[in-house]
Amino acid sequence: MLPPRSVPSERAPGVPEPEELWEAEMERLRCSGTPVRGLPYAMMDKRLIWQLREPAGVQTLRWQRWQRRRQTVERRLREAAQRLARGLGLWEAALYEIGGLFGTGIRSYFTFLRFLLLLNLLSLLLTTSFVLLPLAWLRPPDPGPALNLTLQCPGSRQSQPGVLRFHNQLWHVLTGRAFTNTYLFYGAYRVGPESSSVYSIHLAYLLSPLACLLLCFCGTLQRMVKGLPQKTLLGQGYQAPLSAKVFSSWDFCIRVQEAAIIKKHEISNEFKVELEEGRRFQLMQQQTQAQRACHLLSYLRVNILIGLLVVGAISAIFWATKYSQDNKEESLFLLLQYLPPGVIALVNFLGPLLFTFLVQLENYPPNTEVNLTLIWCVVLKLASLGMFSFSLGQTILCIGRDKTSCESYGYNACDYQCWENSVGEELYKLSIFNFLLTVAFAFLVTLPRRLLVDRFSGRFWAWLEREEFLVPKNVLDIVAGQTVTWMGLFYCPLLPLLNSVFLFLTFYIKKYTLLKNSRASSRPFRASSSTFFFQLVLLLGLLLAAVPLGYVVSSIHSSWDCGLFTNYSAPWQVVPELVALGLPPIGQRALHYLGSHAFSFPLLIMLSLVLTVCISQTQANARDIHRLRKQLVWVQEKWHLVEDLSRLLPEPGSSDSPGPKSPGSQASRPRSFCPGFPCPGSPGPRAPPPGPSVVDAAGLRSTCPGPHGTPASARRFRFPSVAEL
Repeated sequence: MLPPRSVPSERAPGVPEPEELWEAEMERLRCSGTPVRGLPYAMMDKRLIWQLREPAGVQTLRWQRWQRRRQTVERRLREAAQRLARGLGLWEAALYEIGGLFGTGIRSYFTFLRFLLLLNLLSLLLTTSFVLLPLAWLRPPDPGPALNLTLQCPGSRQSQPGVLRFHNQLWHVLTGRAFTNTYLFYGAYRVGPESSSVYSIHLAYLLSPLACLLLCFCGTLQRMVKGLPQKTLLGQGYQAPLSAKVFSSWDFCIRVQEAAIIKKHEISNEFKVELEEGRRFQLMQQQTQAQRACHLLSYLRVNILIGLLVVGAISAIFWATKYSQDNKEESLFLLLQYLPPGVIALVNFLGPLLFTFLVQLENYPPNTEVNLTLIWCVVLKLASLGMFSFSLGQTILCIGRDKTSCESYGYNACDYQCWENSVGEELYKLSIFNFLLTVAFAFLVTLPRRLLVDRFSGRFWAWLEREEFLVPKNVLDIVAGQTVTWMGLFYCPLLPLLNSVFLFLTFYIKKYTLLKNSRASSRPFRASSSTFFFQLVLLLGLLLAAVPLGYVVSSIHSSWDCGLFTNYSAPWQVVPELVALGLPPIGQRALHYLGSHAFSFPLLIMLSLVLTVCISQTQANARDIHRLRKQLVWVQEKWHLVEDLSRLLPEPGSSDSPGPKSPGSQASRPRSFCPGFPCPGSPGPRAPPPGPSVVDAAGLRSTCPGPHGTPASARRFRFPSVAEL
């Protein structure tokens, strides 16, 4: 029941009565669809709002009360499950420690590593569920005898007898030869004809890599959008208020000294990030037009030089891969096995050093230097893997060159009778080499360097100091390993299992290196910006792996004597064959229409319209945010004007003080959570002291009654909100 209203005092014409405003606020709260649980009111007020939303004169039915209780129980169980999942999550304690000691930027690297581990486990689960388990259940027939190639191969090389003594079991494991006849590689998967079984292993093996890439793409895109920096929408001039971090960053639930120390480091790192970004923004704003023109010319010169270095690096990778494949039967075969991975590692080690040296010669600002070097490191890393893939395709599949064996079989059948296994072995060796390189740098370079720096003193050792833990470099390393895994999904289906083990061990190796042997980066990273950068580079690596796989699946002839697709001109040919066998004519026509130009062109037009609408909506939201920020500044200027006027007028204690009251002068007055209105169900303010009533800044007498009929003359005047302006 609403409280009685007091008789209003004199009021300016055109101004609504306080009772009308209060009733309008009650009606808005009653008709609002916002859940009561999310309203910023006290529990007493929420109960009143709940009663107002109940239909008048209608009692709640029993099943409605039961449904509400069920929803409440489900919500509490869901929250408890989420808390339990966070508590039992992988590496939660380690991530908390790293984030507190070194900041959220370095912690985001380890979180990204955990995300890659989950992606690999998901890919392994798909391959095991849809390929390995059905294959074991169906009991495939024994593979037949190898195909006798009648093609004459002039100048074919024979294996030298002295090479066999070097091929011990360990070397077979490192090169992948020990697992050639296992399910690790493509050649061991053999089944009978499609008509003899209900479940199609051919289709499952073909679609499993594509499904893994699609799921990884969706997960990466979702995390990239979630970690999108807010400054892209708010503008470059937006700065987060530091006062919020000063007064609300501390966790008062902390009772342990170690946790308190970690929290102090975390708050300190957040302040460092904010201040560093503010300093970089000021440096950018202080540049003149002439300075920007000089910097642009300098950028062009440096980029041209670095581009030439990248071209030379990928050319070295191409010739190293070609030489390794053309001379794989020579006596130096053992060293040539790891020649391409070694050249790739050498290029990716020397490239960033040369890039940094060239950039430092131009005396760029620190942030420009880091960003320019990082961009070219990403280009070099991805271009190295792309050139390695292209050189394998040119050597094995005769892409870009003519050869007699490729004319008859579609691939170099003289040297590679099962070319899918050969490609899988190369990717297997590249993955093994990347992990061994990580272990070697951690325990043979970083650890001795730390021991020497701590043991000796002097100018040289002070200059050398501990190795800096560079987040971008470590991210590029694990992204390169993940890209190799995605490239090998078709040729080496169990490569995600191997990469999962490597990522699991890499986490502990990098954690030990960070805590014991390294120092934090001098340039702090914001977690949102770092996450967006990580996902963007990972998305580029996924696209780099998907393009060659799509070309091989759709256009390249499979091996004649190994694997599942020996009787098909291309692996994708199994799809139309199964469609013709298993679908009625109507379904076949529907699929044919979905794959035709008559469907693709309208779909492309519709997607273009949807993209245009999304971009337009984003631009409109950015304009609205900019306008609201300007209005907020305008409101703040009005408040300053009111404060200036209040200082010129007499004190509010005097009886003849009709002037405006500043917000600071009313700090002792009781305030309501409701903007300009008394909160529903909250006790009203005390009655005003005897004497003339106080007139607010707009010249209105504050006689808005509280819930108990008490006039709220002590309440402050409400300025219009941003939305009302």
